Amino acid sequence: MKGLNLIDRLIFVVNSLFATALLLAYVLPYIPPNTFPFLSVLSLGMPLLLIINFVFFLFWAIRFKRQLLLSFLILLIGFNHILSLYMFSGDQPKADMNEAKTFSLMSYNVRHFNRYNWIKDETVTQQIISFVAQEDPDVLVMQDYLERKDVKFKAYPHKYIKLVGKSGQAIYSKYPILEKGSLDFPKTGNNAIYADILIRKDTLRVFNLHLESLKINPSVKELQNNSEKLIARVGNSFKKQEKQTEMLLKKIKQTPYKVIIAGDLNNSAFSYVYRKLSENYTDAFKNSGNGFGKTFDFDFIPLRIDAILVDKQLKVRKFMNYDQQLSDHYPIMSVLELK
Repeated sequence: MKGLNLIDRLIFVVNSLFATALLLAYVLPYIPPNTFPFLSVLSLGMPLLLIINFVFFLFWAIRFKRQLLLSFLILLIGFNHILSLYMFSGDQPKADMNEAKTFSLMSYNVRHFNRYNWIKDETVTQQIISFVAQEDPDVLVMQDYLERKDVKFKAYPHKYIKLVGKSGQAIYSKYPILEKGSLDFPKTGNNAIYADILIRKDTLRVFNLHLESLKINPSVKELQNNSEKLIARVGNSFKKQEKQTEMLLKKIKQTPYKVIIAGDLNNSAFSYVYRKLSENYTDAFKNSGNGFGKTFDFDFIPLRIDAILVDKQLKVRKFMNYDQQLSDHYPIMSVLELK
């Protein structure tokens, strides 16, 4: 660190710590959470670590200091991770798109339709129903679904609802549902359900996934106030997610149809469970999305924990992120084409 004054040396030490943390976070998707649940929590901080290292790179670059190489190399190593965080220009719908073979699928964690009045607005439920009607997806999957007399999605003649207690998951479809089922994750209110949907002459199995909840308040303040308990709790949730993912992958292997996995992963695109689930699938956001793809309201950290993962035999034609603040999650939708 020749040529640096004391303050610059201290800054570079901090830079080195954040660079090391980011390098470690790169490795975590390949390490089962059951092995190091404490370290797995770093995957949630990946977006922030990427941004911090980019700021350090700019800091040294503006001052023409060779210390910029540290953050530059760390960011270069993780370039694919940057693409998971931010899409610079997603593919636009192709001119040769056959609309007769396309259909749309929306995933939305509706947070019990504001059951406990988290949002101080009594019209939230009706706003969600109106939003869905406006966007008019062919298939609608919802997590944290709550059956209520005023919840009616009239455009869908076919549905499958599975509750654990008072809430659960729902699949609504404009197309016939041939078979349906539930994985029934043990000792949790979370679950995965599926429906075999006949779309024109093709049958697809749509999984509506809701992995173990992290049970965190969507505010960075909790990270500061109860950090040790929070990290332990999140680590335990990650271990459960690993087992739940294994159950889902086992079921997928037994599936004779093309598969779509949609829902709330309760984990980032930098996690072990995301890597395992997306290995043989197209992430609709990474194929056709734009921007950060934020799906969860967590202060200034752009978390993308909801996903639509598509069988490679299907084409992703379009992907939309919405900014509807009617839940702690934001809805996502993709237009897909049958090959």
